[in-house]
Amino acid sequence: MKNPRPPLFLARQNYRRRRMMDAARLLPILGIFLFLLPILWRTAETPEPDTAWGGLYIFSVWLLLILAAFVLARVLSRSEKAGGAPDPAKNGAGPD
Repeated sequence: MKNPRPPLFLARQNYRRRRMMDAARLLPILGIFLFLLPILWRTAETPEPDTAWGGLYIFSVWLLLILAAFVLARVLSRSEKAGGAPDPAKNGAGPD
């Protein structure tokens, strides 16, 4: 019977940096979903679409996506400057 392999330990800083990178990768998908969400809206009062609220919504989502991208970029650049370990997946070198 095989001995179970010990779990791989990943330093907390590297783990958080990778989760931030995952969040940065998912941000465009979230943006597409939020931009397409007004298509599902139905107005009960009038048959015409309410373009004023839709425009405000799109602008607000656009602004929030810019702010989220800015915050993620700042966090990722700080972790890069702090001497985070290089990602082996980027260098093409895998674990031994």
